[in-house]
Amino acid sequence: MSMTRDEAIALLTGEGQQFEIVEETVHGVRMRVWKNAMPTMRSMLEASRMHGDRDFLVYEDERYTFEEHFTIAAGLANRLLDHYGLGKGDRVGIAMRNYPEWLMSFWAVQAAGLVAVPLNAWWTAPELDYAIRDSGMKLVVTDGERLAEMRGTLAELQLPAIAVRSTLEPRPNEEQWQDVLAQLDRSGALPEVDIAPDDDATILYTSGTTGNPKGAVGTNRNHATNLMNTAFGGAIAAVMNPPDPSAPAPATPPNPPAGLQTFPFFHIGGLSGLYVSTVFGVRLVLMYKWDPVLAVELIEREKISSVAGVPTVVRALLETAAREKRDLTSLAGVASGGAPVPPDLITRIDNDFSSKVSPGNGYGLTETTSAVVANGGREYVQKPDSVGRPVVVADVRIVDPDTNADAKPGAIGEVWVKGPNVVRGYWNKPEATAAAFTDGWFHSGDLGYFDDDGCLYVVDRMKDVIIRGGENVYCAEVEAVLFEHPAVADVALVGVPHKELGEEVAAIVVARDGADATPNDLQQFVAGRLAKFKVPAHVLFWDEPLPRTPTGKVLKRNLRDDAVKKLGS
Repeated sequence: MSMTRDEAIALLTGEGQQFEIVEETVHGVRMRVWKNAMPTMRSMLEASRMHGDRDFLVYEDERYTFEEHFTIAAGLANRLLDHYGLGKGDRVGIAMRNYPEWLMSFWAVQAAGLVAVPLNAWWTAPELDYAIRDSGMKLVVTDGERLAEMRGTLAELQLPAIAVRSTLEPRPNEEQWQDVLAQLDRSGALPEVDIAPDDDATILYTSGTTGNPKGAVGTNRNHATNLMNTAFGGAIAAVMNPPDPSAPAPATPPNPPAGLQTFPFFHIGGLSGLYVSTVFGVRLVLMYKWDPVLAVELIEREKISSVAGVPTVVRALLETAAREKRDLTSLAGVASGGAPVPPDLITRIDNDFSSKVSPGNGYGLTETTSAVVANGGREYVQKPDSVGRPVVVADVRIVDPDTNADAKPGAIGEVWVKGPNVVRGYWNKPEATAAAFTDGWFHSGDLGYFDDDGCLYVVDRMKDVIIRGGENVYCAEVEAVLFEHPAVADVALVGVPHKELGEEVAAIVVARDGADATPNDLQQFVAGRLAKFKVPAHVLFWDEPLPRTPTGKVLKRNLRDDAVKKLGS
């Protein structure tokens, strides 16, 4: 007999249980926390050693076991302290593609009690320069592509670098990874350092569309909470949906868990997958860059059991698998996030894989250390436009942006989040911290509402809401309808100026190959489903992919400017 969700939560989180919840004061704020969470990121690395000689990292023709990874990370941790003279709290930059060395460097930094500063691999030289100076990092581990962009800054600051997979001729203050590796103590002994749960662990720069990015300071507790949230999600699903004891045992033992890494590690979604895989013994398959044809080949070859990615990645994966006729039967989970997930994508996952694959989604931000709200399994299929329910140690409020008071039940307002997953603030930016955090509550900048079942719906970014003649048009709602049209491959809504209404709705559409839909066809399609004021006044077909950030978010400011120019021409 299955349990209700409330019964399962009570069972799993009670006194003496693995997922026991207690109250603590964290950075001056009283909140619920996991009593048995790992205390530090270093603890996660130590736990990974239990997986021994199983494959951990797969990149092209390279394979590293958990033990090999551990001894390299431990040796590098000692070298960071002894050779480079770094001390607790010093910042170390990591700037490279999703290479195996990314993980080795990251875990070395955590084991040494230092602070990892992942740098966006898409950034230009000025953007890299800003983050290097803003964080005050003392060392950077970088691949050759990023090293070429940073050399001017590194020379000016006399900042040492370890070059990974670089063909550049080394300069003073630069060491090659291969040379460093040859000098490491590979005994597996970790350095003696004192690390506390609320010590800083990471600085992740947010992907702002205007001005310089802000460095969100994540603590060991933030990341440990995220790990426990993930574990609890699996535990509650197992308790609520126990296996049928009368079912026959599988003819062959299940394959070891394996995940295909599509998120970049510098993104909180990628970083979250990194340490979840490290602790839980998941073989992690890496790619030089996203390639859907290679992705489906790797899923088949490596017997991948889970894939997570932004919606455009997941959609491309499903379409490529169908076209290439690849075997994806090893998949047990397909999750999407990092950007609004169109409901039709969840329906497609359910239709393509039936009940064998569990779709999933997580809502969160850099400042909430990945997902604080999650939807999955059958409930996600039933409510594909909802991001789900808050994790049990997080509080989520819907706040009226004009009054900062709780919005009326069912009303749309700004999503505020509090809990041990919320970062302590922005690096060296007290004014920005004060503006975004109130008594431990983080103001997400997203608009949403709860339904009667306690499920959250995120309708738009506050800055992207289109106000047409006093009526609010929430982009996600209209985009979801347009995604259902068979001619639409990708779409984004923007507001364009109008003399009388203030703004009008414009839909920027990338059509599927061979589609012959007209603007009027799409307008009529929306008109049959939504109120008249939500119907796009303009439908503009785009001949190239929509501009996106490395994490999949559409750069709407760029699109809006281009749309205004096109409409004015």
